[in-house]
Amino acid sequence: MELLLVKKAQKGDTDAFVELMEMHKTALYKVAKSYLKSEEDIADVMQDTILSAYEHIGELRKSAYFKTWITRILMNHCNDLLKQQRHFVKAGWEEGREGSAPSDDREFYELLSELSEDVRPIFLLHYGEGFSTKEIAQILDMNENTVKSKLMRGRKKLKQALCC
Repeated sequence: MELLLVKKAQKGDTDAFVELMEMHKTALYKVAKSYLKSEEDIADVMQDTILSAYEHIGELRKSAYFKTWITRILMNHCNDLLKQQRHFVKAGWEEGREGSAPSDDREFYELLSELSEDVRPIFLLHYGEGFSTKEIAQILDMNENTVKSKLMRGRKKLKQALCC
């Protein structure tokens, strides 16, 4: 179904594009939330991502990689915004975030806060969004073995945090 929607959207079908965005908005929100503090920034980045994707969907070479492609666009917009603001976000799930996520999500984000900043997005993409290590490597433009290593080190860190 998704492949058909992508192909329709690439041919200019606006309704198909809107349906694709509806399918992926929650996953995109979670990724943006892992990078940015404020809901306003998240909304801005989501809007920029949708606009960029709409303008460039014809350039997507393989329809099967739509989710990877749009997630990469989102992450690029997040990084651009962070550079503009000239600060780094700890993504420590700081005050103000509590209560905004369901308890399962809150527990997941609290676990993520135990990880270093370079490992958090990898964990979110793998365990939160179900991307494979190969897809994560493409999204983050890094070696797949690096992704696997960071997942392994992150799991060890979480095991230590949970057991002791």
